[in-house]
Amino acid sequence: MSRARVARRIAAGAAYGGGGIGLVGVAAVGVLLAEVQIAKRRVGTIPGSGGSMPPPRADGTYGKGFAGPGAAMEPLRFAMLGDSTAAGQGVHRARQTPGALLASGLAAVAERPVDLRNAALPGARSDDLERQVTQILSDPAWVPDVCVVMIGANDVTHRMPPTHSVRCLSAAVRRLRTAGAEVVVGTCPDLGTIEPVYQPLSWLARRASRQLAAAQTIGVVEQGGRAVSLGDLLGPEFAANPRELFGPDNYHPSAEGYATASMAVLPTLCASLGLWPEEERPDAARDEGYLPVARAAAEAAAEGGTEVTAAGTTGGRGPWALLKRRRRRRIQPGEAPDTPRTADAPSAP
Repeated sequence: MSRARVARRIAAGAAYGGGGIGLVGVAAVGVLLAEVQIAKRRVGTIPGSGGSMPPPRADGTYGKGFAGPGAAMEPLRFAMLGDSTAAGQGVHRARQTPGALLASGLAAVAERPVDLRNAALPGARSDDLERQVTQILSDPAWVPDVCVVMIGANDVTHRMPPTHSVRCLSAAVRRLRTAGAEVVVGTCPDLGTIEPVYQPLSWLARRASRQLAAAQTIGVVEQGGRAVSLGDLLGPEFAANPRELFGPDNYHPSAEGYATASMAVLPTLCASLGLWPEEERPDAARDEGYLPVARAAAEAAAEGGTEVTAAGTTGGRGPWALLKRRRRRRIQPGEAPDTPRTADAPSAP
């Protein structure tokens, strides 16, 4: 079955309440169970630390230099949601987290301060997004202008039914869009690149990751959000430079790894607010175009940094989407945020 058809089946099951469609049709035989146990022991902990390092808090205002005397614009309100990748687990400084990198980049492009709030939780799966969205929308005086969601890795590793995973993500996007926020989703990363995960588990992890990413893309686009593929973008680059792009726990990205991911998301984040200089129309020179949403989702899952957004065009094979390959720009870490929020976040599971 083609990748597009698998993604469409999962998304349809999510939309219509279908049962759990397996991401990969392979029985959990003894060798896979052994690999899973080895991987669990070897990833996610820092040598000599006795546990995982909590992510630094990066909430606050970025681009303060744009808020000088006479500045008429209020800060853009930017929210991050998702799992440990969205929270920035694995780095030591707040400015190295993806939330801080994206807030700094957005402020530079918009020439306007950006107020960041991060509700992401290490270990979170897609069913935690309901709580995170409620947290972000709990303050009626602070409704986000734009949100970035990074989620999916824990859904795969904890074998959450993909239909349920996509259903939870779609509901979160719908709530945020209804509240008036633009939404950008960084889809499930390629788990097959993690060094301590060996064959055949790494092959299965890569296949499952891509299937979920494609199904996530369909669900996001159908709710009016934009999806950016992180899997294949991070796959070859992380595999080629594991010492530089993975952090000390061998699982989460390093500061350079988060910068790589953030460079892929920033163009779409800015474009969602009408701030990116590129045309929203497809560029034939970069092989962009309008495709049936399931096909666009499958192509995006196989090529990192690819954006998929809803298109008004429709065809005989259902809704269509615009597939874009935006040019990435290097993000310079910004200054530390001022007056960071001190509200307690839930502890990691």
